[in-house]
Amino acid sequence: MALNRVKLIVSDLDGTLLNSNHDISAEFFELFKILKSNNILFVAASGRPYYSMIDKLAPIKDDIIIVSENGALAIKQDKLLLSNAFEKANLDKISNLVSSLKEVHPVFCSKNKAYVLNKSEKLMGLLSEYYSNYEIVETIKGVTENIFKIALYHEKNSEKYIYPLVKHLEADFKVKVSANHWVDISENIANKGYAIQHIQNLYNISPEETMVFGDYNNDVEMLKLGYFSYAMENAHPNVKIIANYKTKSNDENGVEFIIKQLINSIV
Repeated sequence: MALNRVKLIVSDLDGTLLNSNHDISAEFFELFKILKSNNILFVAASGRPYYSMIDKLAPIKDDIIIVSENGALAIKQDKLLLSNAFEKANLDKISNLVSSLKEVHPVFCSKNKAYVLNKSEKLMGLLSEYYSNYEIVETIKGVTENIFKIALYHEKNSEKYIYPLVKHLEADFKVKVSANHWVDISENIANKGYAIQHIQNLYNISPEETMVFGDYNNDVEMLKLGYFSYAMENAHPNVKIIANYKTKSNDENGVEFIIKQLINSIV
């Protein structure tokens, strides 16, 4: 399968396009200019909120599609392509559960703001990076905005200390260990795979024309939608099993390494 057939590139951010300092390389933005000139569509797909992704991708935000909150929202040039917020009854159900879990710190994510319960000193230090626009509240009941994702934080390890407590929700919701300290919960269709498939259908692009990069469990569904699916060297073992290919780590510019190969095949 020739790389020069690629029409769509999808990349996760944290652990993938972002390095360990949460930065995107200058090289990527230069490579993006070539992708754009060759009419290759680029999608950034992250568990981050929309406003955080815009901050990271500001130089190209008007030229790409932003898939935020693990696929619950898809936006291009301020135009809403997809929106899958929690139904109120479901939000109440999960809110009651997670608010009662000890040493688990919930973050309720709307499009433009995060609402934080159960203050954690370590979490407060992370909020400026992931959820810069946030409000500390006693309860979620007074919040009227749509909530797209509930992110659960544990100071030690999410896979060990959070996931077993919420795993039973998987029958009705998407429950994903999205990073070492985080578990994300959303409506079942609010996942990156559903969002990417929607975009593929919208632009008439096939999986054989799609390249995808990811590193953690919340990337699994979208990796299955690209023939050119790449697990980062630093990826979770589950991701390495699913992906068709591997690339270098996020600190070695693994995404850029493959994009350069793609560019060399088309220019």
